[in-house]
Amino acid sequence: MEESRPDQLSEKKPERPRFLVILCSLTVFGSGINILSSILITLFYDQFVIIAESMSKSFDFPGLDMILEGKSLFFALSALIYLGSVTGAVLMWKLKKAGFHVYTISQILLILLPMYFFNLPMPSMLDIILSGIFIILYSSNLKYMS
Repeated sequence: MEESRPDQLSEKKPERPRFLVILCSLTVFGSGINILSSILITLFYDQFVIIAESMSKSFDFPGLDMILEGKSLFFALSALIYLGSVTGAVLMWKLKKAGFHVYTISQILLILLPMYFFNLPMPSMLDIILSGIFIILYSSNLKYMS
């Protein structure tokens, strides 16, 4: 007669859906790049302004004038909010529903932040569409999270 070992009786951990892996990877990669660039711009803001202004004379960068109005605080806050986005993705990677809420709040803040700093009448439609798509796609995986 075979005896059951405790490790055999333990519940099998739920498998992470492949689509959730892809979403989390995209978020960590994209938000990670934004964290890095926002931190670098925050730390070297004066140099960034000089370089950006000199480049704007040679090339047409739409929205550059608005970005230069943002001050380093905008980029510091962006880095923190993007960190929230990565945190949410990592929690969802670990199949925690709280990650979805952290991610969603971060995305809403990322949409609203430029409106505050640049006195915009409405948010960027591209930001709304991209964030909305990711939020909807993440929400389709909530059934796998606890």
